[in-house]
This record gives sequence, C-alpha cells and structure tokens, in this order.
Amino acid sequence: MPQPVKWRALLRAAIVVCAVFPLMSARSQSQSVETDSPFIPTRLTGPIEIDGFINDSAWDEIVPLPLVMYEPIFRGAPSERTDIRIAYDDQYLYLGGNLYDSNPDGIRANSMYRDLYSGDDTVSLILDTFNDRQNGLWFFTNPNGIRADMAISNDLEGSVGSPFGTVINSSWNTFWDVATQVTDMGWSVEMRIPFTSLGFQSEEGVVEMGFSVTRQIARKNETQVFPAIPPNWNMSFAKPSQLGRIQLRDVRAGRPLYITPYVSGGGATEANLLEDESKYEHKSNLTGDIGGDVKYNITNNLTLDLTVNTDFAQAEADDEQVNLTRFSLFFPEKRRFFQERAGIFDFRTAGRFDRLFNTRQIGLYEGETVPIFGGARLVGRIGSWDVGAINMQTAAAHGNPSENFGVYRLRKQVFNPNSYVGSMVTTRIASNGYWNAVYGLDSQIKVGSREYLEFKWAQVFDEAVPNITLRDNSYARARIERRTEIGFAYSLSSTWGGPNFEPGMGFVSRTGFIQPFFTLSYGWFASEASKVLSMRPRLLLAQFRRDSDGSLETGAYWFSWFVSMKSGAFHTFEVQARTEDLHETVEFPEDTEVPIGKYSFYNLGWEYMAHSGRLFRVDGSATVGNFYDGTNIEIQAEPTWNLSRHLELGATYQFNRVRFPDRGQAFFVHVARIRTQIGFSTQASINAFLQYNTASDVVSANVRFRYNFREGNDLWIVYNEGRNTDRLSSDPELPFLDGRRVLMKYTYTFIR
Repeated sequence: MPQPVKWRALLRAAIVVCAVFPLMSARSQSQSVETDSPFIPTRLTGPIEIDGFINDSAWDEIVPLPLVMYEPIFRGAPSERTDIRIAYDDQYLYLGGNLYDSNPDGIRANSMYRDLYSGDDTVSLILDTFNDRQNGLWFFTNPNGIRADMAISNDLEGSVGSPFGTVINSSWNTFWDVATQVTDMGWSVEMRIPFTSLGFQSEEGVVEMGFSVTRQIARKNETQVFPAIPPNWNMSFAKPSQLGRIQLRDVRAGRPLYITPYVSGGGATEANLLEDESKYEHKSNLTGDIGGDVKYNITNNLTLDLTVNTDFAQAEADDEQVNLTRFSLFFPEKRRFFQERAGIFDFRTAGRFDRLFNTRQIGLYEGETVPIFGGARLVGRIGSWDVGAINMQTAAAHGNPSENFGVYRLRKQVFNPNSYVGSMVTTRIASNGYWNAVYGLDSQIKVGSREYLEFKWAQVFDEAVPNITLRDNSYARARIERRTEIGFAYSLSSTWGGPNFEPGMGFVSRTGFIQPFFTLSYGWFASEASKVLSMRPRLLLAQFRRDSDGSLETGAYWFSWFVSMKSGAFHTFEVQARTEDLHETVEFPEDTEVPIGKYSFYNLGWEYMAHSGRLFRVDGSATVGNFYDGTNIEIQAEPTWNLSRHLELGATYQFNRVRFPDRGQAFFVHVARIRTQIGFSTQASINAFLQYNTASDVVSANVRFRYNFREGNDLWIVYNEGRNTDRLSSDPELPFLDGRRVLMKYTYTFIR
C-alpha cells in the first residue's frame, strides 16, 4: 500500500519535471500552421448550382487550395491529386472539390446514414465560427453525399481517459446542403453552408474564423489538409486552437425565424403489478401529442430557442453498460435540443465525467421519461463573452414533483485567444418547496506555447442541508498542464470536494475527497520506413483521499503505451495498479459483494482499434488481473461489416468473469449489442438496435425509421420493446413482455 510520504515525494518530483520539460521539448514538429496570414477566399460573381459537378463557370475563377499530407507522413507526397476550392457570396459559404483517384473502385462510400462515419472517404470543412480557439463546427460528407455535422468544444481537450465523445458532439445538426458525384476519375463534391447556420462576429465588415479543409482516403489511411497543421495532437486538423484563419467581408447571418411544430401518435403496452402484488397484467393505451420548437437568431451569433411540450421520442436508446465500480454510470446526451453550443455549458469537476451541469437531469428519471412543459435556451457570443442560459419546466412524474431547472453561463476571453475566465449558476426548484442552487467560477490561462493554468471553484446551497459550512459544500481545483502528443506533456493538479458538494443539476461520482493527480507522457514519430506512425508512453498517478482524515480511499497508478500504425490501426498496452479502502460493502450481480477492508490489485490490459477504412474490421480489448480479493477477466469484441453502401452490420460483445475463490463467490456478465444501419438513400434510413444484458436480464430493441424530406422536415416511426429473460428471479413471476411502444412523429420547419 503506497504511503503518503512517498506520494508527497512524487509530487515534489513532478513539480520539478513540469518546470524542466517545457525546455526539453525535443523532436516536435512545427507548432503552428504554415502562415499566420488569414486566407481570403474568392467572392463569387456568378451562380453555383449544387449538383456535385464542378462545372459552373464561377468555380473557374477560384484557385485550388494547396493541401499537404497530414498522415501517415506529415508533408509527404500525396498519393492522389486533390482539387478543393473555397468561395462565398452574400448568403453562403461554398466548398467545391474534385477528388481524383487512380483506383475509383477502391473509393470507400460505406454510409448513407446522416451523421454516420463508417470508414468512408471524406471531405470536411471545420470552422471556428466564434474565432475563440475553443469551439468549432465540423461539416463533412462522403461520396454518397451524406450530411454529417458535429460541434467541437474545449479545444478537443477531454479529461484524461475520456472518449472523444465528451468534446465532439455528433448529435448537433444544422441547415446546409451538399451534393456529390462519383466518376471514372474519382469523385466530386459541392457544399453550401448558409451564414444563417453559423454564428460569427463582424468587425468593420470583416468576419474572421478559424478553418481547415481535409480530404481522407480511407483505404490508404491518408489524410490531406490545408493549412499545413502538424499532427502534434490527436486530430490536430480539427483542433480549434491550431486552425488557420479565414476572412470574409461584408457578410451577415441575417435573422431567420425557424418554427418547427410536431405531431405524434402511437400506442404502448406495459406490464403493471396489481395492487395485491399477486401478478402482473398488461395494459395498453393510445397516445397523441402536439408541440414544437422555435429558433430565432437575435444577432449573427446569439440564438434563442423556445420549446413547448418538448418531445424526445426519436432519440436513440442508451447503450447497456456493465458497472464494476462503486459509482453511478454516466450516459451521454442524445437529445437534440441540448446539443447546440453545448460546450458553453461545460464545467468539469473531479471525475472522468463529473460536471456541474448534466442535461440528463432534465426530462429523465432513472431512465424513464419525465414530461417537459417547455423551456427556453439562449446561446451565443457577445463581443468577447460567451453567453448561455437554459430554463425548463417539467411535470410531476414517477412520484417526483414538478420542477424548474435553470443554468446560466458567462465566459470571457482574456489575455489571449486560448484563455478565459467564467462563471456558472444552476438552480433546481421543486413545487414541494425543495431547492438546490450552485455557483461556479472557472478560468483557463495559456502561459506559454503549450502550457495552461486552470483554476475552478464551486459551491452548493441545498434546502435539505441547512447551516452548511463553506468546507462542506464547496469544490476547488488547481491544475497546470502541457498539451501536446509529440514531445513531453504533463498534467499536475490538486482537487478538493466537500462531503456535501452535490450539485442538483450535475453529475458527481464521489464527495468528501482530496485528489492529487499527475500524468506524464512523451510522444514521437517513428522513421518513415517503419510501419509504426507514432508512439506515446504515459504514466498516470491519482489518489482520492478522504477529506475527513486524509486517509487513502482510492489509489490508481497506470502505465500505458500507445502505438499508432501507419495502416490506421491503434494499439494500447496498459499496466494498472489500484488500491481501495472500503468503509462499506460493494454489491455486484448475483448477490456477490466485496466486504469492508483494504485491497490492492493489479491488471494488464490491451486495446486494439482496426483501420476504419476496412470493409470488415474488428476492434477489441482484453483485461486480466485481480479485482479486490478476487480475479476478473474482461473481453470485448466489436466487429463491423460494411456489406454495401446501403447496409452496415455492427455488434458488440462484452464478457466479464469475476471470481472471489476465498469466499466462494463469482458472477458472469454478458452484454451483447447488434446494430443494423440501413440506408435506402440519404433521406430514408432504418437504425435497428438490439441489446441483451445478463446483469439486468433484459432484452431490448430500439428500431427507428426516418425519412428526412429536408433539414427540419422529418417523419419518424419508432418501435421499442423490452423482454424479461429471467422471469423467476422475482416473486411474483415477471412477465415475458416488459413493455412495447410504437410511435409516429412528424415535424415540419417553417422558415421566415
């Protein structure tokens, strides 16, 4: 068991390392794009028809961008010719391109499904429309002409160990057009993005944004980029702080009004326990509803959204997860209303997913829907200020009272484009008199070429906890870090959370702790002759100590080695050591539990991600080792098969075998998911999702048909069903059919 004195010695050494390593940043490529001068695109003098052919005379006036190879070899010779041009007029930003290919049969065009990347060839345009070097909008398409758009937040910097889904929001959608053509020379593309879909600021008629353009040739794992952004970070070409600059003159977003009513109807069958608890019976009922949303651009970069009788029935079902921790699971947000500029509301705290504001607190309770009467959201930028506000009212449901939820965010750019100070306030007020309020202050200061200082403070006030002290209900963190994946990088922080720090609208995994944390990594590129692209070993040391007495509650010590292959595959090898001091028993499936006590255990892990350009690929991972006073084997496999551009089959299988031989206890958990994506065209698609989890003994199906007439005009047919697989585990016996719902929903957007 590590001793506190050793940990303090490590911290002292880490401070010295952090001071010295910036001076040792060896073997790093250029830190910035090729030129600081902004790119000034051509203003069109003639019309462009969006048909995918680059044959309008207006395109002839525009000089192609000089793309360079981004990977596998930065500034290497591109294997295929690329001709991409950028232009604009009073209303739109345009991208046109001829993507030549010496082997047209090798072009990857796997997906016809909105927002789905399946190892396709792509062309993308990334814009930091606020020019704040923190947020961005990512538009891309494939040879089938799909529309895929995502929102980037926090400069693509997720918390350590978090997936990119925490800073890339693929559920965000907006209005834009694209068309493509596949020929015997390769393929071609035309994009048209209205300025009404982009928030930006104009100074004396000049609009400046961050931008980059990329082409990906999937089968070769080749990416070309303009400007010449070096691959010193994961997906540097999409990292807002590293983008080039583009300047537009005399453009305005306008102030369109979007009115989107919906009408829905369907039926449901649910199993209900009789009052005498003797058995379950099924009850069926028909449902019908109307509601809608309104969106209005108050200024070029400030948007107001109103919603009435909000409905999220078409949102995709959550993935089944296995919980082998002592804490609640975090599920990502998939409801569209909460997606736009969601990064403004980001205020992370101590854990991997912990935060002051978790949108899933609104309209959901233990996985069940809570009716939302309505609400409003205001997001955007005023000068150097990021502004965000959400207020929503929910109905009484599931034994809970009606509640009002409010979150208010301000953040100001200071010193330089990558530094800010900000504040956040959240309120949760129930009709029965209960309330919870939180305020938070945060800052990020860039102090060198790659060094950042971060400070955060937050405090909770709760009606149920009167006379609370400052120490009990507060949270604080200080961190210094160096951000890069090539050369030395580090993060050193100290975090404290009081025992009553429980924000009513947040997600907090643990309270009453002090957390010292340190990571150190060094990355480098392999030689051009090597099959390896880059390698990056990393050391992580973290502890959670009880605020009450300073005793160690959790210790985590990891060493990982990340290997990126030029083929597009990735390997991660990991050694983990953990310590846990349990003051309460921990319960797991099948009546298995870990008793109170101190435990030290170790694991070996390996994770593999296949090259996404393969038509059939399998990702996988395996972990073996100790688990408290027992053992655990975890194996996961995720095959994906693109049979054609119309059909993709995907599956996930996860197996956990946990044994405690000294206590004669064990449990096995199997989680299986099968996902089918059927794209009849870029407008009509089916997404079928079947899941089975032995821990919950439920099989569930979520099938969604969508016909997208145009952006904002959709027909949805959604089918959900759940079935119990272990009916004898309960008294009375569970019904085979747990529930079934069928819904049809139609939305239409009026634009004025």
